Amino acid sequence: MNHIEIKHLTIGYRHHKVAKDLSARLESGYLTCLIGCNGLGKSTLLRTIAGFQPALEGEVNIGVDDRSYCVDNLSRAHLSHLVSVVLTEKMDVSHVTAAEMVGMGRMPYTGFWGRLSHADRFMVSEALRITGISSLADRDISTLSDGERQKVMIAKAQAQQTPIVLLDEPTAFLDYPSKVYMMKLLAKMAHEEGKIILLSTHDLDIVLRHADHILTLDNGLKTISKEELSAELGNLK
Repeated sequence: MNHIEIKHLTIGYRHHKVAKDLSARLESGYLTCLIGCNGLGKSTLLRTIAGFQPALEGEVNIGVDDRSYCVDNLSRAHLSHLVSVVLTEKMDVSHVTAAEMVGMGRMPYTGFWGRLSHADRFMVSEALRITGISSLADRDISTLSDGERQKVMIAKAQAQQTPIVLLDEPTAFLDYPSKVYMMKLLAKMAHEEGKIILLSTHDLDIVLRHADHILTLDNGLKTISKEELSAELGNLK
C-alpha cells in the first residue's frame, strides 16, 4: 500500500517557523482533508510534502510500490512521477486552450517539448471527461471563470497519473453543486484508482460529507473523527 509518512516535521522559512513537530501517516485509497485556520501552515505543509520547499527539521517519506523515498532527496523529475499538485494561485495564461493545459500534465512522460502520443491524448480526453469539462476543451484559458480554471487544473493533475495528488483549496472558487461534484470526483479517484489524495479546505460541511479522514493543523497535526468535528462545530453555534 502506498503511503506518505510525515515524521517530526518543522515547516516554514529560514527565519520563520510556521509549524513544528508534525507527524502523520496517509495511505492510498483515501480522501484526506486538511483543515485549520488561516496562517497556521496548511499551504506550507502541502508545499513541503510536494517538495516545493525543504523541511526545516524532520522529513516527509513517500512509499510507492514497496519503495520508500525522502522527498527532499528526490529530483523534480522523479517527484513529478509521484506527486501532482493543484495550488490556489490564479494562472496568468493566455493563448492556451483548456485541453493544452491539461496536456501539460503529461510532460513528466513527454518532456517539455515532447509530442503527445495517442495514449497521451486519450488520457487528456479522459481527464477532461472525468472532471466534466469536455465542452471547455477548445476554450482559451483566459476566457474561463475561476471555477472552470480550477477544474482544468484538477483535470491536469488527473492526466499526470500520479499515485499522490495534493490540492490547496480546490473548491475555493466553485459554487456549492460544483464543490459536491468535485469532492465526489476526488473521493472516486482515491477509492477506485487507489490514490492518496490530500486537500486543504475551509468548507467544513463538505468535509463532513465526503472526507474519509480529517487532519487538523492547530498546535500540531492531529487526526480527528467526523463526530469530533461535528461536535466542535456545534459548540461554535
